[in-house]
Order: sequence, then structure tokens, then C-alpha cells
Amino acid sequence: MNRLDNEKRAQVISCLIEGCSIRSTVRMTGVAKKTVMRVLVEVGEVCADYQDHVFRNLRCKRLQLDEMWAWIYCKEKNRTEEIARTHPDSGDVWLWIAADADTKLVPSWMLGQRDTATATAFVSDLASRLSNRVQITTDGHRPYLEAVENAFGMEVDYSILQKIYGSVLENETRYSPAKCIGIDVRHVSGNPDPKHISTSYIERQNWTVRTKMRRYTRLSNGFSRKLGNHAAATALNYFAYNFIQIHSTLRTSPAMAAGVTNRLWDAKDLVTLWESFEYEQKKVA
Repeated sequence: MNRLDNEKRAQVISCLIEGCSIRSTVRMTGVAKKTVMRVLVEVGEVCADYQDHVFRNLRCKRLQLDEMWAWIYCKEKNRTEEIARTHPDSGDVWLWIAADADTKLVPSWMLGQRDTATATAFVSDLASRLSNRVQITTDGHRPYLEAVENAFGMEVDYSILQKIYGSVLENETRYSPAKCIGIDVRHVSGNPDPKHISTSYIERQNWTVRTKMRRYTRLSNGFSRKLGNHAAATALNYFAYNFIQIHSTLRTSPAMAAGVTNRLWDAKDLVTLWESFEYEQKKVA
């Protein structure tokens, strides 16, 4: 089987992490669509594996958690019995995200449903990556209560911040967000610092995801057709965000700010990591 040279691999990766769709990546690089998809799936696996390995014993202080909606193949409301039979992963999918308010690192994310089971698995994964007590802020989504208690017990400073929205005016369009008219803060456990009870950073992170990843962009046709491809694209996106892209406030990458790495990565570094991953797989085989 023909293998892309490293320069072409880096070109494809660079396009994908800048928010290009699969077809636009094909047009820009001249690489076949099936090859671009294969690059995405393979490098996505590398990104997920590497971040899972290095995001351990993190000294985060303040974390904000949220979840974001997307869909696979079709929206849940349009999922018929025939679609469910031929595409079992189709329908709504939720991305659960944790963001460090100080370093802007995203140490944990998970794809699943917007339910207690996924919330519990997600928060437990997050807790396993931390080395110290943290302050956590979430919105009012109820599954967080049980999930945080199961993962941290009383060894956490946890608050809920619920935003209160006014009604949308009649002359506003259906896509205009309702105006936030207040907040309701609830202290759940520990002693959270009131100055740092916020979900602003995680909401900004959600905006970054929808801007950088065509699969999450609203009102577009770039949505995922397969859950595996969706997961790979998400892992690649967070690798680029954590290791490759300079955060405008920090003037460095989040991974550098968190002490996970001592240098700024680029697409060629990711290709080198990919080669190492392939070599290790061949040794095991």
C-alpha cells in the first residue's frame, strides 16, 4: 500500500487542525479523500493515546466543566428505524469538556450522551488525572452532582453557576441567543473561592471548538457520518489546541503553561510522533 510522505502528512494535518473540511483538505493538498480520512483516523488515535498518557498528575487549581451538542449522520429527531439499523451510531452525541481556568489546558474530554452514566465516566476520568485538590465549577446540569461526588467525594471545592436568561424578543431571529439577565450560584461542597466561580473560560472553549472544527460548526454540512471519525477529529483538535497553537492570552501553548511539555509543537512534530506510534505497533505485532 502506498504511503504518504511526511511532508504530505503534515500538510493534511495542518489543514484539518485549521478547521478545513475533508473535501476542502482534498482540494488544498491534492490528496485523495479516502487517504485524508485514513490520515484523520490514524493520527486521531495517536493524539488520543498520547494525551491520555501524558495528562497525568496534573496540578490544576480551577477547572470548569461543560458539555456541547453535535450529531452523527443525522440529528436525533430525524433518526428513523432504517437509519438506526444501517447507522447504529447515528443521532445526537455530546462532547463533555474540562478546561483549566489558569493554563487553559483541556486535560479531559469524552463523547457520549447527556446523561448520568457519561457524566460519571467523564468526571472520574478527569479526577484520575489530577494530583491535588481542585475547585470545580459547572452549570446546573443535574448529572454533575452525582458525578462529582462519586469521583471526588468531599475532597473538592465545587460550585454550580446557573445563568438566568430572559425571553427572546419577537423581532429577534431564531438564531439570536437569549440575553443573560442574572446568575444563580450554589455552593455544593468544600470552600470554593467566590472570585473564581465562573464558566466563562469553558464557554469560550466551546466557541473555539465550533470555530476550529467543521464537524461542530452550526448550520453547516460538515457534520460527522461516523462516530469513529468524529472521535478522531476531536482528539486531533485537542492535541492541536493543547500542544500546537499559541494561546493569545498566555503567549504559549496550554500544554507548556501546564508544564506538560517544554516546547511548542507543530504538525511535523505530530508526524514524528505518529511514526513512533507506528513503529511501536509493528514491534507488538
